[in-house]
Amino acid sequence: MKDYEKIINLPHHVSQKHPQMPVADRAAQFASFAALKGYEAAVEEVARITDGRVDLDEDKRAELDVKLGILRGILQDGPQITVVFFIPDENKSGGRYARFTGNLSKINSYSRELVFSDGKIISADAVCELGGDAIDKLYHGV
Repeated sequence: MKDYEKIINLPHHVSQKHPQMPVADRAAQFASFAALKGYEAAVEEVARITDGRVDLDEDKRAELDVKLGILRGILQDGPQITVVFFIPDENKSGGRYARFTGNLSKINSYSRELVFSDGKIISADAVCELGGDAIDKLYHGV
């Protein structure tokens, strides 16, 4: 303390040339620094869980084919159906299952797609469940 006795009680120097830095900016220079840009995003991506795609057995595939046949027969009515289908993940293996309900307007046999009145297109190969009042009445005879 003996070395600083001459200056310890002097007033703080304020520059006449340079304005004082705002407190918020002064604090920012001591903020944490991310040395590895994108590291947090990469860790989150690896930790993100995807579902595996379930392979349908012969019976389930046959059931879906019958239901698609029923839909072709009532397509002119624009039946409202619910579809559960698999969406592959763009970044890693696996994906997720989604459910969509809408009025079916077309079944494209060449591209194997279900086309809905709102423009939604779902690949028939991604479908794992088909349902709806119109299908259920004809499929189950209810």
